Amino acid sequence: MTELLLAKLSVILDALPYILEGTLVTILTVAGSLALGFVVGVPMAVLEVYGPRWSRCLIRTYVWFFRGMPILLLLFLFYFGLFELIGLNLSTIAASCLVLGMASAAYQSQIFRGSIQSLPAGQLRAALALGMRESEGILYIVLPQALRLSIPGWSNEFSILLKDSAMCFVLGTPEIMARTHFVASRTYEHLALYLTAGVLYFCITLVGVSLLRCLERKVRIPGYASVNGSF
Repeated sequence: MTELLLAKLSVILDALPYILEGTLVTILTVAGSLALGFVVGVPMAVLEVYGPRWSRCLIRTYVWFFRGMPILLLLFLFYFGLFELIGLNLSTIAASCLVLGMASAAYQSQIFRGSIQSLPAGQLRAALALGMRESEGILYIVLPQALRLSIPGWSNEFSILLKDSAMCFVLGTPEIMARTHFVASRTYEHLALYLTAGVLYFCITLVGVSLLRCLERKVRIPGYASVNGSF
């Protein structure tokens, strides 16, 4: 029994440096996807709340599509379908970031939309009454408050993206799951190696969520919280 455990531990230790290289790829994929989702999701949320009717319909269609499709299907649909059709030659890491980022934008836009709509509408009207343009009122009055309130939901989106990134191994993205699967298929130590991968995912989640909670505490204004839509 002891010899068996030592043999499994030896396999894990031998494979760990190789799998840890995949950790960097996973973190890069998640960070890139989260950033892309943020850059696209914020304007979508603003347009959905304040934009014309046609923009709201367009954004709701986008959200409906990406929230209704499994991540695995989206990866195949874009990487082997749309990207090849338009002649877009991307690396597997870039393609993974792009697809996950577009899907994340649909979710993040709804996080930001909810935060914007939780703010009193009178704040924007007061900004307009003071002579600010609507765009200035949204940029300087609404968004700073909404983004602060969105951090808990953004933290959940980070955890979801991290788990979704494991799907990217089907494209050949050399992240944690791809490297773990490669080693496990050759050593036949599936349980030990996949448990190791699980521990790595757990550690990344713990660190990422902890950093976002620190950010939430740092930007929190004492006494400033939304309670049934009022402050």
